[in-house]
Amino acid sequence: MVIDKIDLAKAGSLQIYSQSNSSEIDAKRKRPCILICPGGGYENLSFRESEPVALKFLAMGYQTAVLSYSVAPEVFPTAIFQLAEAILYLKEHHEQYFIDSDRIILMGFSAGGHLAGLYGSSYAQEVLLKDIGTKEKRQIQAIVLSYPVVTSGEFAHTDSFHALLASNYEQRDSLSLEKLVDATYPPTFVWHTQQDDTVPVQNSLLLVNQLIAYGIPTEFHLFTEGLHGLSLGTAETKRSSSPLLIQPEVQVWPELCHAWLESQSK
Repeated sequence: MVIDKIDLAKAGSLQIYSQSNSSEIDAKRKRPCILICPGGGYENLSFRESEPVALKFLAMGYQTAVLSYSVAPEVFPTAIFQLAEAILYLKEHHEQYFIDSDRIILMGFSAGGHLAGLYGSSYAQEVLLKDIGTKEKRQIQAIVLSYPVVTSGEFAHTDSFHALLASNYEQRDSLSLEKLVDATYPPTFVWHTQQDDTVPVQNSLLLVNQLIAYGIPTEFHLFTEGLHGLSLGTAETKRSSSPLLIQPEVQVWPELCHAWLESQSK
């Protein structure tokens, strides 16, 4: 396995976890790559939603990478430019890391889910087009969202929008994901828990309703129990101060996600 750290603009970075090829199996094998955007309310970045998730999906046959994007006091659009830079890097160096450049998948948790979901919108692509390449060079196959921050409306996680926009908070509606879905949005997998009282499940419901309305290939899983920030829901990703983030019911989501991603590549 190869682990590389790549520096990005404004102190962002990209940690790449790459399985090596072997002539014993398939010397020319190319794997899909999952690029992970951890959560943290645009104020910090959660380790629990970073390396443990990368290693889990690495073991499932993916190349993986974790984006360390800039958070407050940096504001929009810094993080979206760093995400675009990371995707371009993975595409341009796909042979080095044995990546199938047509199968770059974004995965985001909480506020990182907002960032990943925002990247999928035409609005974000127009912002990026001014400075970073053509859309074709930045194309992704799919988006995976875990308990994402979506809306700036009634069910908003307002702290995330304050951190993302600071003095431009009045522009929050322009970054409300359910308002940015159109027919060009990538296929999307979403999961959430009904018990989440930090980022209410209505965030995912609002987004999924719009995805369905536009005919976007969508899979959505709602689990009854589980607090916000579950990550894998296992002992590997629980907080040291609490066992409450071990949730057996949700531990199936990586397998559900894998099966869905495989169905999208047929």
